[in-house]
Amino acid sequence: MSSEVVFSVLGFPGDVESVLLGRKGVIKGIKSGATVVDMTTSSPALAVRVESSMKSKNVLSIDAPVSGGDIGARTRTLAVMCGGTKEGYDQVFPILRVFASDVEWFGSAGAGQKTKMSNQILIASIMIGTVESLLYAERANLDLKKVITLLSNGAASSWSLSQLGHRMVNEDWEPGFLIKHFIKDIGIALADASQIGLKLKRLELASQFYKEAQKMNFEEKGTQALFQVLRALNKS
Repeated sequence: MSSEVVFSVLGFPGDVESVLLGRKGVIKGIKSGATVVDMTTSSPALAVRVESSMKSKNVLSIDAPVSGGDIGARTRTLAVMCGGTKEGYDQVFPILRVFASDVEWFGSAGAGQKTKMSNQILIASIMIGTVESLLYAERANLDLKKVITLLSNGAASSWSLSQLGHRMVNEDWEPGFLIKHFIKDIGIALADASQIGLKLKRLELASQFYKEAQKMNFEEKGTQALFQVLRALNKS
């Protein structure tokens, strides 16, 4: 493999392990001096293992998960959270800036993934608050488009409300970010939090709601489909 930089964006930690470290993985053919950038939202511990394995081949490894969804990808306004050596980060920074508006290095291998977990912990609860708010507004016979526009300009403003709220109104459940991937992320966050002695009760409650979506066969839909789940759970 002649590439100087190899990017991977996969679904689950098992995919990362297979594609990067497997029997026919990147590690088998990558050249010495190259850099691997894994942009999958994955396990911090796996990011450490990938770096250790790549180091044996004289290859730098950066964990660089992203936030911003399909909208951020189309508008090149993604946020990228990086972990790994500063040397590796400095090498790939100009490439990351081509499609991301915010790129930051947070420390050693796994730090990018831990930052993404902070992001997902926050979003998990924000999304539930968003769908509860909009379902209330719907049941109160308010104009949802006006509600979203007004709330997006006040203290309740959030990316989930301003970007995904309108998809809910338009009954657009197609994924910008798959529910099944968010369930995966919550699992990683809860496991890593446990490793550092944290009990995240609110995230545990959020996990139950996302798993309810999975039971209703919404796992291949976008996270805005949680609105449908809450509707179903609150049928009058």
